[in-house]
Amino acid sequence: MNKVICVYSSSSGAIDPVYFDAASVLGREIAEKEDLFLFGGGLTGLMGAGARAVHQHHGQVIGIIPEALNIKGIVYDRCDELVVTKCMRERKAIMDERSDAFIALPGGYGTLEEILEIITLKQLRYHNKPIVILNINHFYDKLLEQFETFVHQQFAKKECNQLYFVTGDISSALDYIDSYVPAVFEKRWITGVED
Repeated sequence: MNKVICVYSSSSGAIDPVYFDAASVLGREIAEKEDLFLFGGGLTGLMGAGARAVHQHHGQVIGIIPEALNIKGIVYDRCDELVVTKCMRERKAIMDERSDAFIALPGGYGTLEEILEIITLKQLRYHNKPIVILNINHFYDKLLEQFETFVHQQFAKKECNQLYFVTGDISSALDYIDSYVPAVFEKRWITGVED
């Protein structure tokens, strides 16, 4: 069965070409696996690069965009399905609900907010879907160091590191999703809160 893979990424066009290359490779590989590429519906930056690569390799693209951004020059209007939402919160909820897996390419504040929210929702057991942080060009190294600080200073349990998979290799990211088996944790591993 084909998976719907949600890809979080930057809308900036001013970033290093290495990130555009990664977005294009990811889009191509998702299309070649006949999975569906679900994203925030943007035309520019890594968002647009990934979507165009999917279409160049005869794949399917689902865009989810808030009505305030559904504007020519901002929206990727070639989506096979374009869902227009009232607001950002509704956009994220639909992305979460419709996706079988999540991949974060490098991005800015919006991408960071999306990946942290989907990790938090998994931590709180609202879902148990695979999450991949694509650490292209060591982009997420400092964030991952901060995650280790959470654990070291006991703001999070060490098992939280199992909520997501980190790789700099796109094929490894998709292989992880294909072979994903949800981890089983003790009842109170998340927070240690007593019943």
